[in-house]
Amino acid sequence: MNSQTIRSPDSSPVSLRSLQQQALMLSRELERRRRRNRLQAYRPYNKQREFHEAGAVHRERLFMAGNQLGKTIAGSFEWAMHLTGKYPEWWTGRRFDQPGRYWAAGETRVSTRDTIQKLLVGEPEKEEEWGTGAIPGADIIDTSRAMGVANALDSVVVKHVAGGSSTLLFKAYEQGRGKWQGDTLNGVWFDEEPPLDIYTEGLTRTNATGGLVMLTFTPLKGMSDVVQMFLSDSDLKDMK
Repeated sequence: MNSQTIRSPDSSPVSLRSLQQQALMLSRELERRRRRNRLQAYRPYNKQREFHEAGAVHRERLFMAGNQLGKTIAGSFEWAMHLTGKYPEWWTGRRFDQPGRYWAAGETRVSTRDTIQKLLVGEPEKEEEWGTGAIPGADIIDTSRAMGVANALDSVVVKHVAGGSSTLLFKAYEQGRGKWQGDTLNGVWFDEEPPLDIYTEGLTRTNATGGLVMLTFTPLKGMSDVVQMFLSDSDLKDMK
């Protein structure tokens, strides 16, 4: 009878340590990929989903809610989708099949950096973290720094799935209406309530393309002209 020798896997301390190191490296790599492709994992809650869906039928939209309720997060992931052309299977909102030109704006250059830029690109003060925001890191082709504000970006060039690239520019209301003129855009996102003249100028920039205008803010200014534009007659009547 032929005898067979059954060998067990090497369970020496050196071998176990090597396997543990490989497992740790794999875990770190998976986490790195997850952090640099947050768009793939985005799943909106009901109010966020309703806001996204409204973009299919309304050119102008307002997500108005209290603090820390996901308004700006919803805005950042939607903007990442339009910039890249990467829409998930569940998406029923507006789609852009070609690369375009977009703005994202806040009250000041500092607040724009600390909120919008952080959510779209990653931690402003850590360049190695750029690519860990809503825009997938692999799709960021180039960035341009803004003058006068540390770690603030002026623009981001983003790869689009259809070929070519989209451009995102960061703006601030404090720059004044003059800095909001002259460009033709596919979309403008206002994070925090803009003055009426700034809103009107941003809307004008999208008229030629039929592009989107999106607002995300808590109504800290009360019943302003901008807020009233998005309330129905019945809404206004109920508030009296």
